[in-house]
Amino acid sequence: MQNLNDRLASYLDKVRALEESNYELEVKIKEWYEKHGNSSQREPRDYSKYYQTIEDLKNQILNLTTDNANILIQVDNARLAADDFRMKYENEVTLRQSVEADINGLRRVLDELTLTKTDLEMQIESLTEELAYLKKNHEEEMRDLQNVSTGDVNVEMNAAPGVDLTELLNNMRSQYEQLAEKNRRDAEAWFNEKSKELTTEINSNLEQVSSHKSEITELRRTIQGLEIELQSQLALKQSLEASLAETEGRYCVQLSQIQSQISALEEQLQQIRAETECQNAEYQQLLDIKIRLENEIQTYRSLLEGEGSSGGGSYGGGRSGGYGGSSGGGGGYSGGSSSGGYGGGSSSGGYGGGSSSGGGHGSSSGGGYGGGSSSGGGHGSSSGGGYGGGTSSGGHKSTTSGSVGESSSKGPRY
Repeated sequence: MQNLNDRLASYLDKVRALEESNYELEVKIKEWYEKHGNSSQREPRDYSKYYQTIEDLKNQILNLTTDNANILIQVDNARLAADDFRMKYENEVTLRQSVEADINGLRRVLDELTLTKTDLEMQIESLTEELAYLKKNHEEEMRDLQNVSTGDVNVEMNAAPGVDLTELLNNMRSQYEQLAEKNRRDAEAWFNEKSKELTTEINSNLEQVSSHKSEITELRRTIQGLEIELQSQLALKQSLEASLAETEGRYCVQLSQIQSQISALEEQLQQIRAETECQNAEYQQLLDIKIRLENEIQTYRSLLEGEGSSGGGSYGGGRSGGYGGSSGGGGGYSGGSSSGGYGGGSSSGGYGGGSSSGGGHGSSSGGGYGGGSSSGGGHGSSSGGGYGGGTSSGGHKSTTSGSVGESSSKGPRY
């Protein structure tokens, strides 16, 4: 309440401060119109007719503000009262539960006391029956003695005087009465002692019940706190399980996507490996061909160097030169018709090529590195020669061993 009153007072102070600032602004506006109205030669507007309306509106605003503050205070008071009633209700519920627990405990104590009372009543009944039985026996004995004493027996004996039976009966009666009184006193003392013991036990049990009651209350509070904590932990567990399931689903989708990507990449890798193996095989074949060609070139170079040192013919002379040509022109390692070169012929020679269907390193008419008889061959003739020509045109005829041989008709002989 003090806080709400402080808030209301501060709110009213703000309202008054705003009213004062509004009044100051109105005065400044009026002064500005008074200063600048003459320079512009305009009559200042008269707002006096609105003052009453403004005051009424201000009063309405103030009243509504006050009503609003009062309503807020009432709402806060109602909320505080509701909180108080809630706390009282909770306390009453707790007290009711504790009283019910006490009633249940006292019911158990009452049951125990009822059982004890029943046992004591049974003992009293047994003692009463025993006392009645003793009284009955005593009365029968007394009756028998009285019957004996009332009989007239005249016996004269010369003996000593007998015992006085009346005195004997009186003594026996007194003894039995003393015995009965003693048994009654013993039973009463035993009953009183047991009652005191039960009273003491009941008092101690009541103290234990009160202590147990307080312990039960504390345990109940602890159980309530643990139940609240259990509910919060269960809610947290459910939220974590939901987030775990969501995360597992998301990662399963990502894992399937990654596995599909891995499968595609593995297929691409297999294709690349197969292509690489094919390229390696092709490269190895090309490398073998390159090595063979280099060896052949080295052999050609050594042969050419050997021919050049011997001085037999010119290196690439004749009618037409060039490294490989057709029937009209071509040259290379060929000589003319008169002077011999390395494989001269009648018309032209070249490094492979002929007039009709020459292939390899020779042709039918010209000589190169071996010409065939009709459709030029490779580096040898049919008999397995090396750098020799065929039998029709000039060339180097090969022998069976593949050495440089002689020409049959036209070619120069080295």
